[in-house]
Amino acid sequence: MNRLSSLFQFILGFFLGVILLVSGTTALAYVVLYRMSSTPPKPTFAEEKPKPKVTAKDESKTTPQVAKTPVQEVPKQEVAAKEPEPSPEVKEEETEKLPDGAYKATVNWSTGLSLRAEPGQEAERIGGVDYNTELIILSTSPDGNWQKVRVAGGSQEGWIKAGNVQKVE
Repeated sequence: MNRLSSLFQFILGFFLGVILLVSGTTALAYVVLYRMSSTPPKPTFAEEKPKPKVTAKDESKTTPQVAKTPVQEVPKQEVAAKEPEPSPEVKEEETEKLPDGAYKATVNWSTGLSLRAEPGQEAERIGGVDYNTELIILSTSPDGNWQKVRVAGGSQEGWIKAGNVQKVE
């Protein structure tokens, strides 16, 4: 009877161990697969971090109070003599001349692109461009895998992986 009880305990313990091992592995696999199926958060590049907004309370704490002087009135003759400045949109179009062979495009890769110093995956990352950002394509590498770009309205230039932009007509 004692041997039968020991055999029964061994079999029961073996099956309980197998059940615990299988259920633990299943739970772990479920957690891992669930995390892999969800989309990761959108990356925030250092160049794109929003500046903290300064409220009236913060402004009064950080800036010393200065006595305000009365504003001098400008004679009406001088005001009329000044030419009206063109709107910022007109200025941007005038100053944004495209080099020969260059064209405008927008980023169509949903998570944005890395801007690199040279054409290649191993090259230093110098910034990033977000989805739907307008770029100026300056040239393409000899192998056709990389494109040299400049961010429209800015002076930052770099290389991006080709095929991730759509030409703007």
